[in-house]
Amino acid sequence: MTPYQTLCTLSKEVALLSSIEALLSWDIETYLPPGGIEARSEQMAFLATMIHSQTIQPTFLKNLRKLIDLKSGKFLKKNLTKEEKANLFHWRRKLKETLSLPAHFVTEFAKTTSQATTIWQKARTEDRFSLFLPVLKKIISLCRKKADYLGYEEHPYDALLDLFEPSMTTKKITPLFAELKEGLCSLLSSIEKKEKPRDDFLHQIFPASEQLKWTPKLLAAYALNKNSYRVDLSAHPFSTEMHPSDVRFTSRIIENHPTSHLFSTLHEAGHALYAQNLPVKYFGTPLCEAISMGMHESQSRFWEVFIGKSKAFWRYFYPKLQESFQKQLKKISFEEFYRAIHIVKPSLIRIESDEMTYSLHIIIRYEIEKALIEGSLKAEDIPEAWEEKMQNYLGVSPSSDKDGALQDIHWSMGSFGYFPSYTLGNLYAAQFFEAFQQRNALWERSIQKGDFAFISDFLKTNIHRYGKLYSSEEILQRITKRPLQVSCFLSYLKTKYEKIYCDEGPSSR
Repeated sequence: MTPYQTLCTLSKEVALLSSIEALLSWDIETYLPPGGIEARSEQMAFLATMIHSQTIQPTFLKNLRKLIDLKSGKFLKKNLTKEEKANLFHWRRKLKETLSLPAHFVTEFAKTTSQATTIWQKARTEDRFSLFLPVLKKIISLCRKKADYLGYEEHPYDALLDLFEPSMTTKKITPLFAELKEGLCSLLSSIEKKEKPRDDFLHQIFPASEQLKWTPKLLAAYALNKNSYRVDLSAHPFSTEMHPSDVRFTSRIIENHPTSHLFSTLHEAGHALYAQNLPVKYFGTPLCEAISMGMHESQSRFWEVFIGKSKAFWRYFYPKLQESFQKQLKKISFEEFYRAIHIVKPSLIRIESDEMTYSLHIIIRYEIEKALIEGSLKAEDIPEAWEEKMQNYLGVSPSSDKDGALQDIHWSMGSFGYFPSYTLGNLYAAQFFEAFQQRNALWERSIQKGDFAFISDFLKTNIHRYGKLYSSEEILQRITKRPLQVSCFLSYLKTKYEKIYCDEGPSSR
């Protein structure tokens, strides 16, 4: 085989191991019996060590050196295709990252986070941050070590952020988030002065069995391959992929809060569609991987918010929803329902927050994470910092750890640097949606008739099919002709909510 073919073969072996690791992680959140966590943590640590070893094996290193200079990134062979160059670029990047992390550290990190997930679940159930604190301290310490191993130029958090959103730094993200925070707080202040729509009818009992029947109805809009995904329930909705032909995601059901299931399903299915549409012929190489976590999040938010909360979407689906829940919704008009799902009300829970306040939840987490990694905040002071920021930005304060610092699973997984991806996803999605509207002037008319295929086609054609051929910045420029900015998202929110919160809407009586 040629050096490039050898690299593809070895890369696929690593991808297969990673897919097994993903399956075991999915099982932890869904079907693993409580007594199995100790054995599972050992399995995860074993796999992480094996993946680490395979990634830096001498044969891979030897063949990669024949095609690209590991220090400079200069290509050493002429006539390489753009696809080959992209794979070589990402293989070199991953290799440098992996070589930076000692095998003993990788094993310790995997074992610690596997155990921490179960500890977090118990601490959350019992509403005891103190139970989670010892292992959280250890994870923070490990994340600081990871940043040191990986290296950074200006801030240790940059090394962790780069793992999820390549080339993003605190220097770039801090002013973006500051501008966004100012804009959101201004919009929120304006809306809070207006009368809120009624939503009491959404807090009746919507039986879980009937809500479950709605999952396939919603998913019909996505053009998902029915033989290549599975949906389950979990406390914290998530999505993971083993292969484009094997994608798993979860939703959750709250009987007196039906929109939780509706919108978490729309959200996670957006992730699933991206995973299914990645070019399977390149499986095992970076060309069959998502560009970044922010880009992945943009696909879920595009469906959940920009499509799933549009008037056109519910013009089609609401009559069907009324039919399924006649007792609860028969007397509720379309306009009442539409305004109810757009109530802007600062809440304690991130995943249940409205699209206006959602990013403020992320900014709070970003600021806390950054402070923890740089050492300006101690782990035991997280609940106090959390309460203070929630009060300052959203005007609400958690009365329990369960609704505060224990509500997210990410820290137990060691995923420091992940949270900013959620808001970056909102910003990406807003720019994509603007371009989508420009290219599909009659999109609302089509959706109202039940035609959704062109939405999936737009995303697949412009984003999914490329894998990691282009960076996030390049994809944005190709589709929107502009770099990442906050103004598009703020403009979308302002235009939409000024109409919803006009004085002529149904009152809250």
